[in-house]
Amino acid sequence: MNVSDDQIKQIVDRVVENLAANAAAAESRPAAQGGSFANESRHETESALAAACGERGCFSDIDSACRAAKKAFLDYRDVPVRQRKKIIAAIREICLDHLPELARLAVAETGLGRYEDKLKKNRLAIEKTPGVEDLEPEAFTGDDGLTLQERAPFGVIGSITPCTNPSETIICNGIGMVAGGNSVVFNPHPSARKISVYAVDLLNQAVISEGGPPDLFTTVANPTIESAQYLMKHPDIRLLVVTGGPAVVSTAMKSGKRVIAAGPGNPPVVVDESADLEKAAREIVASASCDNNIICVVEKEIIVTAGAAVGLKKALLQAGAVELGGHQARMLEKVVLTGEGLPNKAWVGKDIQSILRQIGMDVPADKRLAIVETGADHPFAREEMLMPVLPFICVRDIAAAIELAYRLENGCFHTAVIHSRNIDSMHRMAKKMNTTIFVKNGMALAGLGFGGEGFTSFTIASPTGEGLTTARHFTRMRRCTLSGYFRIV
Repeated sequence: MNVSDDQIKQIVDRVVENLAANAAAAESRPAAQGGSFANESRHETESALAAACGERGCFSDIDSACRAAKKAFLDYRDVPVRQRKKIIAAIREICLDHLPELARLAVAETGLGRYEDKLKKNRLAIEKTPGVEDLEPEAFTGDDGLTLQERAPFGVIGSITPCTNPSETIICNGIGMVAGGNSVVFNPHPSARKISVYAVDLLNQAVISEGGPPDLFTTVANPTIESAQYLMKHPDIRLLVVTGGPAVVSTAMKSGKRVIAAGPGNPPVVVDESADLEKAAREIVASASCDNNIICVVEKEIIVTAGAAVGLKKALLQAGAVELGGHQARMLEKVVLTGEGLPNKAWVGKDIQSILRQIGMDVPADKRLAIVETGADHPFAREEMLMPVLPFICVRDIAAAIELAYRLENGCFHTAVIHSRNIDSMHRMAKKMNTTIFVKNGMALAGLGFGGEGFTSFTIASPTGEGLTTARHFTRMRRCTLSGYFRIV
């Protein structure tokens, strides 16, 4: 039978409450029996879903979660690489089998984004996150013998995950971290604790089904700022991987541990008169409206040259955007901005229909994005709004567009996009922006491998420089040299 969103929410609420009450009674959870997921229904019954949300990897406090993860890591050291591959294949399989539940739970709990877009995001994380294949060894031979370089695990990794991409980040980080031989303790955003418990449980089911140790992934039933701070300082944590806003990144950087930090971005998209305006408009609307603009890489402001402005605006409206006039824009500012000119968190990640209803606009269901003509200093342009409301800024030429894009990106070095047929313009902007992701003539999501080539990542470490993180970033390099021997030439 199918389970409604409300039933799923009630079930997970009960499970998490039980976990919090019972976790203190045991330091680790009993291992579940292994088995194949091939015959599991994609639409579980209520009782099956309750079982799937079981107790695997969830603890009442960070210290217990760290101890269990350390034990799992010590056991995992004896697991051969070929078995790691089977574990990762099982993770992909069980997460695909539970894709609808992952998407529904995230929307129901966080209130952010769209169900249909979360299906796409989770599938992207499941299918395009690199595994063990990312860790190929290197060999050097010469007159002086043979040197082998291989990647070894750090140990127990502490991972702090956001509410915007909760299950996607856990799946993506989880695959990369266990591919590298590590275990991981997740401290999710408090507003995404239930979906995070659910995702961690699924990952542990997959590990156990292929003979891996229980509690390779752990988390806490009630994550808080304090639990995150404790995780950052815990002696068993060898590496911190932080995906979140400036405050949590700043705190992690002061921990004294090695940190991989994914911070915020404010990605601009530049469009000039040489671009295919209809294609640019379709891709801006599709990408900027995806999951209601809460994805860090998607377009946050449109900068268009004077020669392209009229044509681009017309194409955007045809592609599913709605334009606000001056009076409507001023009314909207009072809704989605605080008195300090910052985004009102109550409207982050909400559908454009819900947002515009607050100013008396009845928007058809097929509209996904609002555009507002503004100046460069408007809060909609300066701030990362995380809403399907984009400023439309007209400038005189491509040189001014690139300069403004650089200013509004604000040194995050995260993501930028250009739509142009002029090679010189594309080259100049790429050099100027120096962003981790730079997309030419495509949607920003193409930089994550969605509609573009390459792997995906949901931890894009611009502040610490790793870029799109994969398994190799969650390992340390080891070199072994045999001097004078074993070269066969």
